[in-house]
Amino acid sequence: MNAFTHVPPAENEPVLDYAPGSPERAELKHTLDRLKSTEIEIPLIIGGEEVRTGNVAEIVMPHDHGHVLGRYHIAGPAEIERAIEASQTAWQSWSRMAWNDRAAIFLRAAELAAGAWRQTLNASTMLGQSKTAHQAEIDAACEFVDFLRWNLEFAEEIYAQQPVSAPGMWNRSEYRPLEGFIYAVSPFNFTSIGGNLCTAPASMGNVIVWKPSFSAVYSNHFMMKLLAEAGLPAGVINFVPGDPEQVTEIVMGHPDFAGLHFTGSTDVFRSLWAKAGNNLALYRNFPRIVGETGGKDFIIAHPSADPDALVTAIVRGAFEYQGQKCSAASRAYIPRSLWERISDDLVERTEGLAMGDPCDFRNFMGAVIHEGAFRKLSAYLERAQAAPGVDVLAGGTCDDSKGWFVRPTLLRVDDPHYETMRDELFGPVMTIFVYEDAAWSDTLRLVDETSAYGLTGAVFSGDRAPIREAMDALRHAAGNFYVNDKPTGAVVGQQPFGGSRASGTNDKAGSALNLLRWVTPRSIKETQVPPTEHTYPYMHDR
Repeated sequence: MNAFTHVPPAENEPVLDYAPGSPERAELKHTLDRLKSTEIEIPLIIGGEEVRTGNVAEIVMPHDHGHVLGRYHIAGPAEIERAIEASQTAWQSWSRMAWNDRAAIFLRAAELAAGAWRQTLNASTMLGQSKTAHQAEIDAACEFVDFLRWNLEFAEEIYAQQPVSAPGMWNRSEYRPLEGFIYAVSPFNFTSIGGNLCTAPASMGNVIVWKPSFSAVYSNHFMMKLLAEAGLPAGVINFVPGDPEQVTEIVMGHPDFAGLHFTGSTDVFRSLWAKAGNNLALYRNFPRIVGETGGKDFIIAHPSADPDALVTAIVRGAFEYQGQKCSAASRAYIPRSLWERISDDLVERTEGLAMGDPCDFRNFMGAVIHEGAFRKLSAYLERAQAAPGVDVLAGGTCDDSKGWFVRPTLLRVDDPHYETMRDELFGPVMTIFVYEDAAWSDTLRLVDETSAYGLTGAVFSGDRAPIREAMDALRHAAGNFYVNDKPTGAVVGQQPFGGSRASGTNDKAGSALNLLRWVTPRSIKETQVPPTEHTYPYMHDR
């Protein structure tokens, strides 16, 4: 095609509000009823084919663990090897496909996700991951659509970066996909992350072996079906739910392993990095390692902070989606003068949060993801109940009789280094340390030094000088830093997301920085009239 083309300018997908009487509410309710009433069987997808292993596990709803949504097949060694082979077969054509043609596929996927598939993605996320309608909408629909559209715009920007050419020559840069395959390891908490871990590298011409979280197989299955309908060629993304250790051992022990695109726990990411390091001599190339991991995200308030804004940020930042966002606020530092003004309101709002089945749109929260998470959080709360210097101000109770429910909890601690101020709990637990108003600068240092993580954080202040001081003191404490807002809710194209320290490689999903990791440039110099003599002027006598 003899034309310089541009993808349509990316815009963020509007968030629907699902108000009573709205058409989107009716459609979502209908889709929820349809999915709940049918048990499905989820195969592997390898080379575009459905593969059934006979080794299956049940998918249950976290908020009603007696309700089975379906069963998924689990990949074994043979299927994992087959997925690698399928990816390498697909690489031969996909890595050479014209950029415009790849872009057209993902633009179609974005339109399908925003339209015909929107409520299937939302409903499957609500049922399988216990998200409310709003949390599913901003994740499974809007953020996934945003990733698809904005990644194409970022890719176009990358391809347009070209070197200068001196007279008589033409210099250019080719941004090649990596040789081999990308191993995508996705979490349960964001359906859109699973989609982006695969489609971001794929948009640059790479091929993928995708191991989704067992707790998100349900929604990820529908995402795979959407991508197939959009025209994604067979083998570009291979869907292989499997035992994490077994899949990783085979995938990262293969010479064609070219990169890891990971979101999950810090400890797991460290182990994968170590495995790649131990296998370096085996690989054809040095693999790209990209990971977004844990967080112990903070809110610090100055005495000048707006009380109502602070309370709202704590409630939303800590308890939306049961605190299971890597960006969720889980520790807060509040000056004594402000605490005396907000404590009653904060406790009352927290105690009043409705929790239950997300299909009941009156609920603010659902259940935590599985029994393991429930047990972990229960243990922390039991210790907090008995610990000296810890007051349980709200919540603190758990109930797994029907679903894995943990009440939103407020703890106030005397010791700013108590375990719930340090550890990532990944649940609806907010721990508060009240500091003396005069200790603002000391408290900033405390925030910076308490946690090993560096993902998100927020400062609340009505004065500019404390904001500037906080931004400087906490420069490396958060890769996404919020001023007078909760530390959650990054939007693709607006706040590229990621953190450093123990929170990952900070390659910023939702920006060109991430996509650059999935290409290997080639510099090309073409000389129009090459020299025919080997001598230089300085060599001549006169």
